[in-house]
Amino acid sequence: MAEVPAAAVTFLGSGSLGVPTLAALHAAGLVHAVVSQPDRPAGRGLKLVPTPVSEWALANGVRLIRTENANEGEALQAVQQAGGPIVVVAFGQRLLPALIEGRLSVNLHPSDLPKWRGAAPIQRAMIAGERRIGVCAIRVADRMDAGNVLERFATEVGDAETAGEALDRIAVEAVPMMVRVVRRLLAGDAAGEVQDESCVSRAAKLSKADASVHFTDSAERVRLRVNGLQPWPGCTVRVAGQELRLLRVGAGAGRGRAGELLADGSIACGDGSVLPMLVQSPGGKAMEWSVWMRGQRVQPGTVVESNFPVGPVS
Repeated sequence: MAEVPAAAVTFLGSGSLGVPTLAALHAAGLVHAVVSQPDRPAGRGLKLVPTPVSEWALANGVRLIRTENANEGEALQAVQQAGGPIVVVAFGQRLLPALIEGRLSVNLHPSDLPKWRGAAPIQRAMIAGERRIGVCAIRVADRMDAGNVLERFATEVGDAETAGEALDRIAVEAVPMMVRVVRRLLAGDAAGEVQDESCVSRAAKLSKADASVHFTDSAERVRLRVNGLQPWPGCTVRVAGQELRLLRVGAGAGRGRAGELLADGSIACGDGSVLPMLVQSPGGKAMEWSVWMRGQRVQPGTVVESNFPVGPVS
């Protein structure tokens, strides 16, 4: 383990996106404390479950502070004691001036800023038909995702890659960048690129109302939307009267009327077709599309309905 510097970082994070960066910074001896959201009830028994970042910190003996408000109390004291930068990844709380003013900081944001500022950047980019995803290390600012860009890179979305898989991959790919930036900040180097406010676009938070798709769109747009909505809120369709969640789709080879189930198992779109790969019935387990079709004996020519009111999306 590297020698611990006179000033160390306080890591603020909740989601799994931050775990690889936290692990690398800890291995380098750079972490003073971790701040995360409180444990939340989950599952049928509503058992309290720690965030992925909290779970990692507990397993690795790192000082952990779980709080509803990182701007006060023990969390603020930890930042002051650490003396170094704040590292923020998928934290889920607004940071106020009392915490960030006069302190160097870095936040990992998976978009090509100033595009897609907000809660769901990868998902919104994929839904919009984008194949190239930017990843930025930025200064924390009063306005969401508006800080200077300290470093950036870009990555391509795979043909059948979901948003969840892209986030998991980016979490790992971003580690070298984040470690470099943290070392720069510890050395007092906070130079960065000012974002062009005229090019800002927003990545609004996803909701259950987004869990649908238009097969009248091109196959490319349908594929990116379905995969971009996975793992949440997913994309729900109705096949032969049964609701079904599409978990992953790839490119199909056939053509037909929009929404028509073709002989090769693909679903026709406004231009081309998509081939479902993984699906899930309400309350059921994920399974291959071909297995589900054999069990239901769905015939070619069946219309796959979409954009209808759906029930609860888990």
